[in-house]
Amino acid sequence: MATVEQWVQGARPRTLPNAVAPVLVGTGAAVGAGAARPVCALLALLVAVSMVIGVNYANDYSDGTRGTDENRVGPLRLVGSGAAEPAAVRAAAFGWLGLGSLAGLTLVILTRNWWLLAVGVACVLGAWFYTGGRKPYGYAGLGELAVFVFFGPVAVLGTAYVQSGPPSLLAVLCAAGVGLLSCSVLVANNLRDIESDTQSGKRTLAVLLGDRNTRRLYAALVVVPLLVSLLGAVFAPWLLLGLLAAPLGLSPVRRVLGGVGGRQLIAVLGASGMVMLAWSLCTAVGLALTGLV
Repeated sequence: MATVEQWVQGARPRTLPNAVAPVLVGTGAAVGAGAARPVCALLALLVAVSMVIGVNYANDYSDGTRGTDENRVGPLRLVGSGAAEPAAVRAAAFGWLGLGSLAGLTLVILTRNWWLLAVGVACVLGAWFYTGGRKPYGYAGLGELAVFVFFGPVAVLGTAYVQSGPPSLLAVLCAAGVGLLSCSVLVANNLRDIESDTQSGKRTLAVLLGDRNTRRLYAALVVVPLLVSLLGAVFAPWLLLGLLAAPLGLSPVRRVLGGVGGRQLIAVLGASGMVMLAWSLCTAVGLALTGLV
């Protein structure tokens, strides 16, 4: 039986900034619109965190049962390492996805935005079929697109909508920035696993692009959100606060462009999450101040 520590490792805590960042930006937009609802923000955070942990366990189960995780160099895989039974990991995935669904349903009932039920169903299906099912889209180079959509526009604008109604164009612009930074975390992960994914037949975007182009893509995903801050500042100068995250991005970009690989990319993955979190926090403050000052 897996230990508590192993279950925590299997939840991939380095990816949790992907859940927190969009809720920060969406709530910042709601504060700027003068209509923040703390309870709704907390429920949105619970949805996001549950979905991230759920998809991580789902990936562990699906990749492990396919044999994709046999030669991984990253964090512990519960199924691939034999630390936990596949059925237990699958149950954990369903449990977290169920918790996220319950929080989402509560949010829909509170706000009476019934159309969001369809969005919730899409999120759950997207989480499972990323690596699950007969033809997982994560094995066809579409993982980054899904991460951009679900952890960018869907999560950011959904968080803003349940608090303050239709979001502003600035919120839409910032949602794109969050989505790109969220993709940088996945690209760092898939860059690390190019060799093992190629051997196992998992055709991620990194496998399709190759090592050099994947490194260039990673750099672009970190830099473009900073350009988003500059563009947004034309209309809302407070969005320049997002540039405070730039120093945090220098080290991981240099390391990736410098050719680090293997286990060294685990630190880059964590640093990528911190860049996203810092940019999102600063941008959230900027959006809030834009409406309040």
